[in-house]
Amino acid sequence: MSLTIYHDGQFWVGIIEVVEDGKLRAFRYVFGAEPKDSEILDFIYYKLLNIINQSIHSGLDVKGKSNKKINPKRLQRQVAKEINKLGISTKAQEAMKQEYEEKKKSKKKRAKQYREQLKQQKYLMKKQKAKAKHKGK
Repeated sequence: MSLTIYHDGQFWVGIIEVVEDGKLRAFRYVFGAEPKDSEILDFIYYKLLNIINQSIHSGLDVKGKSNKKINPKRLQRQVAKEINKLGISTKAQEAMKQEYEEKKKSKKKRAKQYREQLKQQKYLMKKQKAKAKHKGK
């Protein structure tokens, strides 16, 4: 799991990337103003797990990494490269976009069900009114 915090021009944003069972899931959290260290720690301790657990998408497939021992100097270079890297990975962007699309589809589906339910209620009310008129009430 990795947490990347960057400034997107307007707000400070945190991107959480989680790899589980060969699937990458990414989440976006907007901090707003520049977060202090204490705010980041509060986020990690109290909000991070809730954000990860409320996810509805399965994630994107990621190539598995081998468990080969890495040369310490190479590892040091990789860490320095990650620290200097700005922004988020394209895989994370793709995962966030996929989650957004799935949320959008589910929201659309609920809205359609709600409209159908309202339509059915109006129809039943119309029928009751017609029966009442027919009975002379």
